Amino acid sequence: MKNKTVSMISWNVNGIRAVIKKGALHDFLDKHDPDILCLQETKAHKEQVEIDLPQYHEYWNSAEKKGYSGTAIFSKTEPLNVFNDFLPAVAKKYDFIDDQDRDVATEGRVITAEFESYFVVNQYRPNAKDDLSRLNFIHRTWNPAFKDHCAKLAKKKPVILCGDLNVAHQEIDLARPKPNKGKKGFTDQEREGMDNLLAAGFLDTLRVFEPETPELYTWWSYFGKARERNVGWRIDYVCVSESFKKNLTKAFILPEVMGSDHCPVGIEFKA
Repeated sequence: MKNKTVSMISWNVNGIRAVIKKGALHDFLDKHDPDILCLQETKAHKEQVEIDLPQYHEYWNSAEKKGYSGTAIFSKTEPLNVFNDFLPAVAKKYDFIDDQDRDVATEGRVITAEFESYFVVNQYRPNAKDDLSRLNFIHRTWNPAFKDHCAKLAKKKPVILCGDLNVAHQEIDLARPKPNKGKKGFTDQEREGMDNLLAAGFLDTLRVFEPETPELYTWWSYFGKARERNVGWRIDYVCVSESFKKNLTKAFILPEVMGSDHCPVGIEFKA
């Protein structure tokens, strides 16, 4: 099994039931057939989803609130261990009640799978909201907790972290940086959170292979034919421990895959 090429894809499906109903999930799986599939914004509990994927072991972290948030990992190889939310040592350091008295720890936003030689951490980061009402929570609590979670895991073995991180890191990562500066997804605080994550020993895999390529977007507004015109944002990522860079063989986005306002992103690596 050593030196086997593994494909891993992350996709915010914006409602797994809707993507299944459209036929988009099955079309995607038929064509791309990833070894590991990480989904965000599933908006469902497993028992609500009519899906038959015998090739995969399925693991879900669904929000307590019905039809909201949620993450899942589907893997052809059975993980050694899977757990939801943050490591206990991390969770006890932080208060996950946000500025609107909502318990973000109940929203199914993180799921981690441990494999023989690496961890996969799948995240659906809270949105800062148009009025930035969740920005302080994200900046002071969520981003530091997520960084701590991944850094603690990385002490044991390399980490692949992925998901909808809801932030365009640099100006190259969105079509219109100037008018969006300071707005949700492109605030200084959110960008600093990404800086801190990378500074903790992680690499943005797409920029390993495409350091200066513009117009590589993963999310588009439904308005104004934004996707057709590629007026988008790159807010979905796969990052890896720096020590895992030697294992990478490819990083990519799949803007041609329809069914959600996000497109899938992924990597291939030797394991």
